[in-house]
Amino acid sequence: MASILVLGAGMVGSAMILDLANRHQVVATDFNAAAFEQFHGKANITVQTLDCTDHAAIKAATAKVDLVVCAVPGAIGFSTLQCLIETGTKVADISFFPEESLDLNELAKQTGAVVITDIGVAPGLDNLILGHHDAQMQVQSFECLVGGLPVQRAMPFQYKAPFSPADVVEEYLRPARLVENGVEVVKPALSEPEYIDFDGVGTLEAFNTDGLRSLIRTCPHIPDMCERTLRYPGHRELMWSMREAGFLSDEPITVGGVQATPREFTSAILFDQWKLHPGEAELTVMRVTVEGTQDGKPIKHVWHLDDRTDPVTGTSSMARTTGYTCTAAVELLLDGDWVTPGVSPGEIVGRVPGLFDKVCAHLAQRHVNLQHHCE
Repeated sequence: MASILVLGAGMVGSAMILDLANRHQVVATDFNAAAFEQFHGKANITVQTLDCTDHAAIKAATAKVDLVVCAVPGAIGFSTLQCLIETGTKVADISFFPEESLDLNELAKQTGAVVITDIGVAPGLDNLILGHHDAQMQVQSFECLVGGLPVQRAMPFQYKAPFSPADVVEEYLRPARLVENGVEVVKPALSEPEYIDFDGVGTLEAFNTDGLRSLIRTCPHIPDMCERTLRYPGHRELMWSMREAGFLSDEPITVGGVQATPREFTSAILFDQWKLHPGEAELTVMRVTVEGTQDGKPIKHVWHLDDRTDPVTGTSSMARTTGYTCTAAVELLLDGDWVTPGVSPGEIVGRVPGLFDKVCAHLAQRHVNLQHHCE
């Protein structure tokens, strides 16, 4: 039984804490002590109020455990991960920060830190899928379509945020990097909308977001790659209008003698508007397509994920698919399946024979099932 420190006890962090506590001793930390109420009376869980901007406190807590799971908000994700790497520890990270995680690779090699980063559902599970196939075939194109949505649509947004609303807003602002014909191109977030039908879900709208991340650097041999976010039709246009009208701007304004940025104000409103209510059903849908050649013949792999809120525990689908992919990575690190010092995203891990299969088995045990067909 290992000792694991989890930084962040939000919706996804708490799902990981509860899952890991079935097999390990877990120290659950959060800035807000109210997050710990759900762990009262749970075996193998101790709690600690921790400010992750206090790097001395992080290092002190890390010294007492075998592994750290980093599930902090994206705004402090890079600095927190850098702090952890300085300690030379094992880390599984899902914080969605704008910086390049691979920029910390050399530091991790120097300290001996073994880090699997961006290991949620997307980025994460889709990267594992690509790495798995990239080791077996000559990949020509990769496409990931993914979104987390409420089952019941409610105007005006037709959306609920199963993770930090601030990170969702960041997706709608950050320019999207894609690879087309072997060249990296940058397009505005929310651009190139397209309607796509999904069995069991209906028609969704796909648009560009900055989801490729590490793939641009680790897979330069693949000529065409993109990741696109899925929402109910109408949501994209509404968020585009808000962005273009300045509601998501970081330029401070003063109203009634109080200074704030429009983005801060809007995010505060969206936090309530996008909050999942207790018992509210939510889904995660993802389609990953990998095309290329194998043994000189054309081949196409398509993976489907359609996951729903757990009706027994109430754990949201996004928490399940993101969190349980990460806890699968935790087991790879603890079991010695992944021991390479440095920062390794999912596509690197997925290239090792057998590791993707272990992740799929871990997910299936938690009733997160991927469907695969080959053409």
